Amino acid sequence: MKYVPKLDPDFSPMVLKLREFQAKVAKASAKQKLIICLERNKGYNYRYELDIFPDRIGFDEENYEIVERIVKTLLWVAGGYKIYIAGSDYLYKRLKADYAPGGRREFDALFMGHVYENTFTVLKADYQNIPSLNQEKIVLENDLSGCRIGFDAGGSDRKVAAVVDGEVVYSEEVVWYPKINSDPEYHRAHITEAMQTAASHMPRVDAIGVSSAGIYVDNRVMMASLFLKVPNELYDAKVKDMYIEIAKTFGDVPLLVANDGDVAALAGAMELNDTQILGIAMGTSEAAGYTNEEGNLTGWLNELAFVPVDFNKNSMIDEWSGDYGCGVKYFSQDGVIKLAEAGGYRFDSGLSPAQKLKEIQKLNEEGDELAEMIFSDIGIYLGYTIAYYAQFYRLKHILLLGRVTSGKGGNLIRAWAEKTLYDEFPEYRNIKFHLPDEKSRRVGQAIAAASLPRLKR
Repeated sequence: MKYVPKLDPDFSPMVLKLREFQAKVAKASAKQKLIICLERNKGYNYRYELDIFPDRIGFDEENYEIVERIVKTLLWVAGGYKIYIAGSDYLYKRLKADYAPGGRREFDALFMGHVYENTFTVLKADYQNIPSLNQEKIVLENDLSGCRIGFDAGGSDRKVAAVVDGEVVYSEEVVWYPKINSDPEYHRAHITEAMQTAASHMPRVDAIGVSSAGIYVDNRVMMASLFLKVPNELYDAKVKDMYIEIAKTFGDVPLLVANDGDVAALAGAMELNDTQILGIAMGTSEAAGYTNEEGNLTGWLNELAFVPVDFNKNSMIDEWSGDYGCGVKYFSQDGVIKLAEAGGYRFDSGLSPAQKLKEIQKLNEEGDELAEMIFSDIGIYLGYTIAYYAQFYRLKHILLLGRVTSGKGGNLIRAWAEKTLYDEFPEYRNIKFHLPDEKSRRVGQAIAAASLPRLKR
């Protein structure tokens, strides 16, 4: 390990542990192929293969420690409610127990079951009957022809654009408070008003594209922090089909709702005129989006906040999932606060996480040594983590987004991420890091959203 975070010397990058395991198995006289297949809606899936030690020869726990982390990673990268395991009866039984009610990964199982509206299961399979690869392709033509509405639902403001044949004829930003409102009619009224305002500046509406934080399946709101306060008993009836119902008020027009991280990656793809882009937003949490080698979305979750990046079992626990070493504690304002406190900094009581971040950013702008160390360490985290993400994504570009990357801190994160990735993993020197300016992010997001749906011809 060439670079060690100064404020977190026990950081143990997942990618190095995985490579260490793979090298050890490669040298072994006996090895076994493991196939993991995650299945989600409409039979779409993600397959991953790995050589492991055969069962019952003394390496079962070593196999499990790596494979358990990989399965967790695959769940939050691609999503799914059904896991097939072929090649190890021992690992199948251990993982089945983990994701069963009361198991150590019950949170993940319940979350995925809710998202895909199916009971979460772990199934044993043979090499012959494990499902073949079935990838979803959400084809995006970057088409801005016709009269389109692009709506971007942020947590603090909502943005909408009216786009006619590629020209933005009207746009607006309106402050709203979706995360603290429990009445879903508040959300419906704001979204409807925004779209109606955009529509009033065009002769007709041909298509509607939506960029919104959360998880969406077939344009339905499965999980979204925007509706955090809406009671469970109202969610299914009033929230899940909200975008679909609002779109119908404009007639039988194409609608496509996508995660805001995916749309940010799409906006970057439009700006860079390239593909294989992973956008990572470091803010309250770690959000992400991805466009593949064809420049399309994949239907994956890309919820990297829950992906393990640190193999150190004594690393910080994510309060929500109850798991250790997850990205949210490394690439968010929580990561900044964690490192500041590790360096001996003491915040005044009563400050919110956002206020604590601003305090450290202000110190960094003033040249404070500890603050610079914090953002440099996050860059080291990121360099190793991109090499891990590259095991699951095909990458050419990394977009660094979110309030943690504002100001000098973003430049430090980028510089140390590049240094770490390129020195430790020269095979990934083709991956380029980008820090888009705030203006292009804000306007570009709504325009990219408008380009999502395909027009009826």
